[in-house]
Amino acid sequence: MIKLIIQFIKFSMVGLSNTVISYAIYSLLVYWGLHYFFASIIAFVFSVLNSFFWNNKYVFKKDTNQKRHIVHSLIKTYISYALSGLLMQNLLLFIFIDFFFISKYLAPFFSLTITVPLNFLLNKLWVFKSQNQNNKKNQHTKTIDI
Repeated sequence: MIKLIIQFIKFSMVGLSNTVISYAIYSLLVYWGLHYFFASIIAFVFSVLNSFFWNNKYVFKKDTNQKRHIVHSLIKTYISYALSGLLMQNLLLFIFIDFFFISKYLAPFFSLTITVPLNFLLNKLWVFKSQNQNNKKNQHTKTIDI
């Protein structure tokens, strides 16, 4: 349980850097007049790359007896973040901004209470789930140590 808590804290630290990157890009693009929806998409692309790098190296490190396919993990990262970080984020932005009249600059912070725990679970249980080398069965794709 302690390991899981420490992992969640590390994930949250990476998430904080993602939030700073995403929010800076989002705010700048909204300030320049881009619709919040498109600004959110552009910010998403950059923050997911940051997230993948640090989660792979720092949060969900593989053990020495494990392999992970970097391309599959990156694709899974974009899929999981597309679900929670893009679709859900934009749905929540729409609700918070257009129905609850929360500022376009504050609304992204409200959605974090929902998207962060969901992202953690998706990353831990699916994206960065490593495969034990000793227990591989009929693996047909080449793995790359990262």
